[in-house]
Amino acid sequence: MKLSIVIPAYNEEATIKEILSKVREVSLPAGIAKEIVVVNDGSRDRTAEVLNSYKGQADMVVIHQSNQGKTAALLTGFKQATGDILLIQDADLEYDPNQYSKLLEPILQGQTEVVYGSRFLGHIEAMEPINRWANGISNRTFSLLYGVRLTDINTCYKVFTRRAWEGMVITSKNFAFETEFTVKLLYRGYAIKEVPIDYKARSSKAGKKIKWSTALEMFWPIIKYRFLNKGI
Repeated sequence: MKLSIVIPAYNEEATIKEILSKVREVSLPAGIAKEIVVVNDGSRDRTAEVLNSYKGQADMVVIHQSNQGKTAALLTGFKQATGDILLIQDADLEYDPNQYSKLLEPILQGQTEVVYGSRFLGHIEAMEPINRWANGISNRTFSLLYGVRLTDINTCYKVFTRRAWEGMVITSKNFAFETEFTVKLLYRGYAIKEVPIDYKARSSKAGKKIKWSTALEMFWPIIKYRFLNKGI
């Protein structure tokens, strides 16, 4: 069995080398091979230069594309991934790859086909109060409208089988992937299991890209796919 780790990257020259080192070094459960798919989404810094040094290495797929947003980068990565299970990893250092084994465990044990790593069930360090508030509103609204209890729909750590993903059409741009993907998994009948994770937030000064406009963009699909467009 193979795990494909999909990493969208935009202007992450300061962290991309370290996160790739962590991903490559992390141990996986016995019998699980590892594939790393990195998509450089038109970075304007030295991200592309750093990534080019990995080209041709056996466990690494490096893709460069024009800047189209996080969702487009993820979709490109999913198309190139060959694994039986897919895992999303951000290119910064907020999410620790050493948590992969516990994220994979419910899938490997046959409990579910979709796992989300919940920051709010685990340990959070340095998250701004306004970000906690915005996430809380999204999580409570989602749970109320869709009749499920999810504590962290906007988590980066989403792990899912190829079967759960295949055939899904995502129309959102940028960060709205998080909510559209979650809604469509539920409409397909998949139960999402959350496991607690550790999370260390970075500040906007350190490169964090979430803004108020981003939060609204992530929130809108919760309403849209509940009342306006229930299609898969």
